[in-house]
Amino acid sequence: MSAVCMLTGTKPGFGKRVSHSHRRTNRRFDPNIQTKRYFLPSERRTVKLKLSARGMKTIDKIGIEAAVRRMRARGVKV
Repeated sequence: MSAVCMLTGTKPGFGKRVSHSHRRTNRRFDPNIQTKRYFLPSERRTVKLKLSARGMKTIDKIGIEAAVRRMRARGVKV
């Protein structure tokens, strides 16, 4: 499963893991991606979306219809 949010476009960040002896190795900060189903009243169907936790909060705030419009404007297939 790719670690990219369909709504916000959040991708993994990269940094360094620092040990007690202060040696540095590479690490990856993955976004909190969840799979969630939403019902689209205008199309009378459910859609399964891969969203970050922040993306879910955004849908709660602006609504699923506006969120789908935003995703399609970015070129994401819904």
